[in-house]
Amino acid sequence: MSHDAQTETESETLTMYADYVCPFCYLGEASLEQYRERRDEPLAVEWHPFDLQSDQRGPDGEIDTTADDGKDEDYYAQAKENVERLQEEYDVEMSLSIATDVDSKNAQQAALYVREAYPETFETFHEAVFDALWQDERDIGDPDVLADIATEMGIDADDLRAAIADDEREEALEEQFAEAKQTGVTGVPTFAYEGYAARGAVPPAQLERLVEG
Repeated sequence: MSHDAQTETESETLTMYADYVCPFCYLGEASLEQYRERRDEPLAVEWHPFDLQSDQRGPDGEIDTTADDGKDEDYYAQAKENVERLQEEYDVEMSLSIATDVDSKNAQQAALYVREAYPETFETFHEAVFDALWQDERDIGDPDVLADIATEMGIDADDLRAAIADDEREEALEEQFAEAKQTGVTGVPTFAYEGYAARGAVPPAQLERLVEG
């Protein structure tokens, strides 16, 4: 392989737009992991936050569970059915199928801090946040829960709490949310690669087609 070709391979990056409270993002992570494992070359993945609950946020930024987000009981019943089907397909254990009452904004802000301050720990932290919600049914909107996860990884809990409470970091997160929408992302997970995209918890073979053409 020439030096240029090698550099090109090393710089391959798939962007995954995701929100921790989306069960299909958790399943999409599993599919992505299966695809990465069967590749000969490494594939860099960049997580991009997305606010799945933006339609339900009040003026203070808190989630208003009474706000009409256009999703009725039939929608959630169908979603639950799809989650359970994909769990089987991707061999993923989940103790929850839907999490409508958890606000993931603190978790996303914490994750951006970890990626910046502890880049080598980010992927482990990112997976642990997903697992905390979908396997252990913990409220990942709670700074105490996030501090617990951080401490297990050697991240200073007080630093993490400060990052969650930081107004400038919140603004930076809001900018990332806005950027995702400006890019044309309307739902998650969305996988983007060199101008092409696949939406939903697509199987490993579809991710392979997206990246390898």
